[in-house]
Amino acid sequence: MFDTMTLTKITAAACGALLVLVLGSWVGKKIYTPGHHGDDHHQAYKIDTGASEEATGAVEEGPSLAELLASADIGKGERVFKKCQACHALDDGVNGTGPHLYAVVDRAVSSVDGFGYSGALVKVADVWSAENLDGFLKKPKAYAPGTKMGFAGLSKPADRANLIAYLATIGG
Repeated sequence: MFDTMTLTKITAAACGALLVLVLGSWVGKKIYTPGHHGDDHHQAYKIDTGASEEATGAVEEGPSLAELLASADIGKGERVFKKCQACHALDDGVNGTGPHLYAVVDRAVSSVDGFGYSGALVKVADVWSAENLDGFLKKPKAYAPGTKMGFAGLSKPADRANLIAYLATIGG
């Protein structure tokens, strides 16, 4: 095998290589990381696009929730529900990881018997109106901080409207 001197040389070479790697990485970050110079965005340089940072005109908004609900596609809402069915059931009284969603539209918040709510929902809404469902489904953790629901949310307003319209047909 190896004698003690050979093992010492191998160990020293490995430690030296590791040291060079760590120091090289540190030096590289110091050299190639853009300076901050009071810039909040930590950019090396700015590209002037000709637009000012503040919006000069009104931001164009999409259709309102009422308009989206009026033109909602229940079939598409049923497909969107597939994202929910891992945790929620549509059958009355059947709770999963989350409470059942039977007749959820216009139902009192935190009202399903046998389900242990986090309490965060009661602080933000009394009834699951279409508007409250829309806000919650957009980003649950932002709408009801402290909620146990781990779902990231539905970013598309049309998907939320389609889902709400579909849920309104279940037990309602």
